Amino acid sequence: MINYYYVIFKNNDEQFLCKSKNINCPINVTVIVKTERGEQFGKIVKKLSLDDLQQLENVNEIIRISTKNDYKTYLETLKMNKEALKEAEQIVKSMELNMRLLEADYTFDKSQLMFNFVSDERIDFRDLLKKLAFRFKTRIELRQIGARDKAKKVSGIGFCGRELCCATFLKHIETVGINMAKNQNIALNPNKINGACGRLLCCLTYEDSMYTNLRSGMPNLNDEVDTEFGKGKVILVDILNRKYKVVVNNEIKEIRLDNNENSKK
Repeated sequence: MINYYYVIFKNNDEQFLCKSKNINCPINVTVIVKTERGEQFGKIVKKLSLDDLQQLENVNEIIRISTKNDYKTYLETLKMNKEALKEAEQIVKSMELNMRLLEADYTFDKSQLMFNFVSDERIDFRDLLKKLAFRFKTRIELRQIGARDKAKKVSGIGFCGRELCCATFLKHIETVGINMAKNQNIALNPNKINGACGRLLCCLTYEDSMYTNLRSGMPNLNDEVDTEFGKGKVILVDILNRKYKVVVNNEIKEIRLDNNENSKK
């Protein structure tokens, strides 16, 4: 019998679909999983029912439920990651490469060591790969990540005073567009709409669908519109309250869309 589970690795919230043959794994139990990178230490977070089984591509296999010795090895691996990062940073510095290493990650079986790094330019790291492989005596992978991924790993404090969403609860970072800020009538000031990573705030996506619905039938700022008072120019749009103000014959009129109330101010 084949069972299917979602598993997380390390402290990452991203869930990976895994299968096990004749192994019943309780929720929150730790397991050893065979992946493309090698064996990994992970934790079961959810068991899938038959109704959930729609996409079964790229399914990793659970080898066994972890033992005390496995957990000890896992802790040793975490320590090795920190040591490998420090040594690799020294090598990068000696080679004067314009890159910053963020994380070192051994697989559980030590068959691969992956380094995540950020850089503002393309890096020719062929010589670096050779030196790292010679030093650590294992297969090396260097992966350049973007500003959003960097923020997710490093974390920080946002404008709201809370820890960054991407580093806490966001499991998937949605595509954020400048039209989302325009849709919510937010001033297009980079200091206001960009997050700690320098990219558009992820939270612009949270209410975008609501603003889109509320905007239905509403004019844009500076539009020329026809009203029961005559033709005028829109000078203020209040999306949340579904109303806007128009200058008609040098008088300001307030138009309410939902209850069709009009008042003079």
